[in-house]
Amino acid sequence: MRAAASGLDQVFHALADPTRRAMLGRLAEGDCRIGELAAPFAMSLAAASKHVRVLEQAGLVRRRVEGRVHHCGLEAGPLRDAQAWLAHYQRFWTARLDTLEALLRDDET
Repeated sequence: MRAAASGLDQVFHALADPTRRAMLGRLAEGDCRIGELAAPFAMSLAAASKHVRVLEQAGLVRRRVEGRVHHCGLEAGPLRDAQAWLAHYQRFWTARLDTLEALLRDDET
């Protein structure tokens, strides 16, 4: 159980940074080089590589090296695990919002 929690911890840590979320969004469109991931942020290749490393450690990105070029691709499996964890709380908030809606309707009458 702890190993699964650790993986989930890494996924949420990786997703906590807006730059890494944007990189994942770009990778959802297709594989690309680290330089392409860095371009929208005007960051160095070294800085972009650090972000990619965090994403790799979370299992969200795979990297293929050809000479000096690093190609990255999205690995969406860990996102499914995070979504499943969040779905439990979605049911909680949906029930709370349904209760709030009923209370508000009662106040209107």
